[in-house]
Amino acid sequence: MSRIAETDLYEPIKSYLNGLGYDVKSEVRHADIVAIKAGAPPLIVEMKTSFSLTLLHQATARQTLSDCVFVAVARWRGKVGWKAFKANLGLCKKLGLGVLSVDVTTQLVTLHINPGPTGSPKNNRRTAKVLAEFHARKGDPNLGGKRGQIMTAYRQDALLCLRALSTVETVSGAQICKETGMRRATKLMADNHYGWFERASRGLYRLSTSGKTAADQLVKTPD
Repeated sequence: MSRIAETDLYEPIKSYLNGLGYDVKSEVRHADIVAIKAGAPPLIVEMKTSFSLTLLHQATARQTLSDCVFVAVARWRGKVGWKAFKANLGLCKKLGLGVLSVDVTTQLVTLHINPGPTGSPKNNRRTAKVLAEFHARKGDPNLGGKRGQIMTAYRQDALLCLRALSTVETVSGAQICKETGMRRATKLMADNHYGWFERASRGLYRLSTSGKTAADQLVKTPD
Protein backbone atom coordinates (compact mmCIF):
# COMPACT_ATOMS: atom_id res chain seq x y z
CA MET A 1 0.00 0.00 0.00
CA SER A 2 1.31 3.47 -0.90
CA ARG A 3 2.00 5.93 1.87
CA ILE A 4 -1.04 7.87 3.09
CA ALA A 5 -0.96 11.65 2.68
CA GLU A 6 -3.04 14.29 4.46
CA THR A 7 -4.69 15.12 1.16
CA ASP A 8 -6.12 11.58 1.08
CA LEU A 9 -8.24 12.44 4.11
CA TYR A 10 -9.83 15.60 2.74
CA GLU A 11 -12.38 14.40 0.18
CA PRO A 12 -13.88 11.70 2.44
CA ILE A 13 -14.21 14.23 5.28
CA LYS A 14 -15.71 16.84 2.96
CA SER A 15 -18.27 14.34 1.66
CA TYR A 16 -19.10 13.28 5.21
CA LEU A 17 -19.69 16.85 6.35
CA ASN A 18 -21.62 17.73 3.18
CA GLY A 19 -23.90 14.83 4.05
CA LEU A 20 -24.57 16.47 7.40
CA GLY A 21 -25.63 19.69 5.67
CA TYR A 22 -22.37 21.65 5.97
CA ASP A 23 -20.74 23.84 3.36
CA VAL A 24 -17.07 22.87 3.48
CA LYS A 25 -13.88 24.68 2.45
CA SER A 26 -10.25 23.78 3.06
CA GLU A 27 -7.20 25.78 4.12
CA VAL A 28 -9.16 28.75 5.45
CA ARG A 29 -6.60 31.01 7.11
CA HIS A 30 -4.78 28.58 9.45
CA ALA A 31 -7.48 25.88 9.69
CA ASP A 32 -7.27 22.72 7.59
CA ILE A 33 -11.06 22.50 7.19
CA VAL A 34 -13.86 24.92 8.04
CA ALA A 35 -17.49 23.85 7.70
CA ILE A 36 -20.52 26.11 8.05
CA LYS A 37 -24.19 25.28 8.57
CA ALA A 38 -27.06 27.60 9.45
CA GLY A 39 -27.83 27.59 13.16
CA ALA A 40 -24.60 25.79 14.10
CA PRO A 41 -21.22 27.06 15.29
CA PRO A 42 -18.32 26.90 12.83
CA LEU A 43 -16.97 23.36 12.63
CA ILE A 44 -13.19 23.11 12.34
CA VAL A 45 -11.14 20.03 11.52
CA GLU A 46 -7.38 19.62 11.81
CA MET A 47 -5.96 16.67 9.87
CA LYS A 48 -2.89 14.49 10.21
CA THR A 49 -2.18 10.99 8.98
CA SER A 50 -1.70 9.92 12.61
CA PHE A 51 -1.90 11.40 16.09
CA SER A 52 0.91 13.74 17.07
CA LEU A 53 1.61 16.49 19.56
CA THR A 54 1.53 18.96 16.67
CA LEU A 55 -1.99 17.87 15.77
CA LEU A 56 -3.21 18.38 19.33
CA HIS A 57 -1.50 21.78 19.57
CA GLN A 58 -3.16 22.92 16.33
CA ALA A 59 -6.58 21.63 17.33
CA THR A 60 -6.56 23.17 20.82
CA ALA A 61 -5.44 26.47 19.28
CA ARG A 62 -8.57 26.37 17.08
CA GLN A 63 -10.73 26.15 20.21
CA THR A 64 -10.30 29.91 20.52
CA LEU A 65 -12.38 30.14 17.31
CA SER A 66 -15.12 27.61 18.06
CA ASP A 67 -16.16 24.94 20.55
CA CYS A 68 -16.74 22.55 17.64
CA VAL A 69 -13.22 21.38 16.82
CA PHE A 70 -12.27 17.92 15.54
CA VAL A 71 -9.06 16.09 14.83
CA ALA A 72 -9.06 13.64 11.93
CA VAL A 73 -6.52 10.86 11.36
CA ALA A 74 -6.17 7.84 9.10
CA ARG A 75 -7.73 4.69 10.52
CA TRP A 76 -5.40 2.57 12.63
CA ARG A 77 -3.95 -0.77 11.58
CA GLY A 78 -3.87 -3.84 13.78
CA LYS A 79 -4.13 -4.28 17.55
CA VAL A 80 -1.13 -2.07 18.30
CA GLY A 81 -2.60 0.72 16.18
CA TRP A 82 -5.98 0.40 17.92
CA LYS A 83 -4.37 0.52 21.36
CA ALA A 84 -2.52 3.74 20.51
CA PHE A 85 -5.65 5.22 18.93
CA LYS A 86 -7.76 4.38 21.99
CA ALA A 87 -5.28 6.09 24.32
CA ASN A 88 -5.37 9.23 22.17
CA LEU A 89 -9.15 9.05 22.08
CA GLY A 90 -9.23 9.40 25.86
CA LEU A 91 -6.84 12.35 25.74
CA CYS A 92 -8.94 14.12 23.12
CA LYS A 93 -12.06 13.63 25.23
CA LYS A 94 -10.33 15.35 28.15
CA LEU A 95 -9.30 18.20 25.84
CA GLY A 96 -12.83 18.64 24.49
CA LEU A 97 -11.84 17.66 20.94
CA GLY A 98 -13.99 15.59 18.63
CA VAL A 99 -12.32 12.72 16.77
CA LEU A 100 -12.84 11.38 13.25
CA SER A 101 -11.01 8.54 11.55
CA VAL A 102 -10.77 7.96 7.82
CA ASP A 103 -10.36 4.63 6.06
CA VAL A 104 -8.69 5.83 2.87
CA THR A 105 -9.34 2.50 1.15
CA THR A 106 -13.11 2.52 1.59
CA GLN A 107 -13.46 6.33 2.06
CA LEU A 108 -15.41 5.61 5.24
CA VAL A 109 -15.36 8.34 7.89
CA THR A 110 -16.14 7.29 11.46
CA LEU A 111 -17.17 9.64 14.24
CA HIS A 112 -15.66 8.44 17.52
CA ILE A 113 -16.43 11.31 19.89
CA ASN A 114 -18.05 14.71 19.56
CA PRO A 115 -16.37 17.86 20.88
CA GLY A 116 -17.08 18.64 24.50
CA PRO A 117 -17.11 21.88 26.50
CA THR A 118 -13.66 23.45 26.77
CA GLY A 119 -14.10 26.71 28.63
CA SER A 120 -11.51 28.22 26.28
CA PRO A 121 -11.97 31.98 25.84
CA LYS A 122 -13.02 32.83 22.29
CA ASN A 123 -11.23 35.31 20.06
CA ASN A 124 -14.24 36.80 18.29
CA ARG A 125 -12.06 38.95 16.03
CA ARG A 126 -10.17 35.94 14.70
CA THR A 127 -13.39 33.96 14.28
CA ALA A 128 -14.87 36.83 12.27
CA LYS A 129 -11.81 36.84 9.98
CA VAL A 130 -12.13 33.10 9.36
CA LEU A 131 -15.83 33.46 8.53
CA ALA A 132 -15.18 36.48 6.29
CA GLU A 133 -12.56 34.55 4.31
CA PHE A 134 -14.86 31.51 4.10
CA HIS A 135 -17.77 33.51 2.68
CA ALA A 136 -15.62 35.66 0.36
CA ARG A 137 -13.84 32.69 -1.21
CA LYS A 138 -15.46 31.44 -4.40
CA GLY A 139 -15.95 27.70 -4.29
CA ASP A 140 -13.41 25.41 -2.65
CA PRO A 141 -10.24 25.90 -4.74
CA ASN A 142 -7.78 24.19 -2.39
CA LEU A 143 -7.14 20.55 -1.60
CA GLY A 144 -7.12 20.10 2.17
CA GLY A 145 -3.76 19.02 3.53
CA LYS A 146 -1.80 20.30 0.55
CA ARG A 147 1.13 22.51 1.44
CA GLY A 148 2.26 25.46 -0.65
CA GLN A 149 0.45 28.46 -2.06
CA ILE A 150 -3.17 28.73 -0.93
CA MET A 151 -5.87 30.19 -3.13
CA THR A 152 -7.37 32.89 -0.91
CA ALA A 153 -10.31 35.18 -1.65
CA TYR A 154 -7.80 38.02 -2.12
CA ARG A 155 -5.86 36.06 -4.73
CA GLN A 156 -9.09 35.09 -6.49
CA ASP A 157 -9.97 38.79 -6.77
CA ALA A 158 -6.46 39.66 -7.98
CA LEU A 159 -6.83 37.01 -10.68
CA LEU A 160 -10.12 38.62 -11.77
CA CYS A 161 -8.23 41.88 -12.30
CA LEU A 162 -5.44 40.05 -14.10
CA ARG A 163 -7.91 38.38 -16.44
CA ALA A 164 -9.64 41.70 -17.12
CA LEU A 165 -6.32 43.27 -18.13
CA SER A 166 -5.25 40.30 -20.23
CA THR A 167 -7.69 41.37 -22.97
CA VAL A 168 -7.49 45.20 -22.76
CA GLU A 169 -4.66 47.70 -22.39
CA THR A 170 -6.09 49.57 -19.39
CA VAL A 171 -9.02 49.12 -17.04
CA SER A 172 -10.57 50.93 -14.10
CA GLY A 173 -11.58 49.37 -10.82
CA ALA A 174 -15.10 50.70 -11.39
CA GLN A 175 -15.32 48.80 -14.67
CA ILE A 176 -14.20 45.55 -13.03
CA CYS A 177 -16.73 46.11 -10.25
CA LYS A 178 -19.49 46.66 -12.81
CA GLU A 179 -18.60 43.48 -14.70
CA THR A 180 -17.88 41.16 -11.77
CA GLY A 181 -19.35 42.76 -8.64
CA MET A 182 -15.91 42.74 -7.00
CA ARG A 183 -15.76 46.05 -5.11
CA ARG A 184 -12.13 46.24 -4.04
CA ALA A 185 -10.59 46.16 -7.52
CA THR A 186 -9.22 49.71 -7.39
CA LYS A 187 -7.61 49.25 -3.97
CA LEU A 188 -6.32 45.82 -4.91
CA MET A 189 -4.59 47.09 -8.05
CA ALA A 190 -3.25 50.12 -6.19
CA ASP A 191 -1.85 47.98 -3.38
CA ASN A 192 -0.33 45.68 -6.03
CA HIS A 193 0.49 42.86 -3.62
CA TYR A 194 1.57 40.47 -6.39
CA GLY A 195 3.38 43.07 -8.51
CA TRP A 196 1.02 42.50 -11.46
CA PHE A 197 -0.36 46.03 -11.91
CA GLU A 198 0.79 49.59 -12.45
CA ARG A 199 -1.04 52.88 -12.73
CA ALA A 200 -1.47 54.05 -16.32
CA SER A 201 -3.28 57.31 -15.53
CA ARG A 202 -5.76 58.62 -13.00
CA GLY A 203 -8.16 55.79 -12.20
CA LEU A 204 -6.76 53.46 -14.85
CA TYR A 205 -4.40 50.50 -14.43
CA ARG A 206 -2.42 48.27 -16.78
CA LEU A 207 -0.32 45.16 -16.45
CA SER A 208 3.27 45.44 -15.27
CA THR A 209 5.98 43.33 -16.85
CA SER A 210 5.47 40.61 -14.23
CA GLY A 211 1.72 40.95 -14.73
CA LYS A 212 2.08 40.21 -18.43
CA THR A 213 4.12 37.13 -17.57
CA ALA A 214 1.48 36.03 -15.06
CA ALA A 215 -1.31 36.63 -17.60
CA ASP A 216 0.54 34.50 -20.19
CA GLN A 217 0.95 31.74 -17.61
CA LEU A 218 -2.75 32.02 -16.74
CA VAL A 219 -3.64 31.26 -20.36
CA LYS A 220 -1.38 28.19 -20.33
CA THR A 221 -2.60 26.90 -16.96
CA PRO A 222 -6.04 28.45 -16.21
CA ASP A 223 -7.33 28.21 -12.61
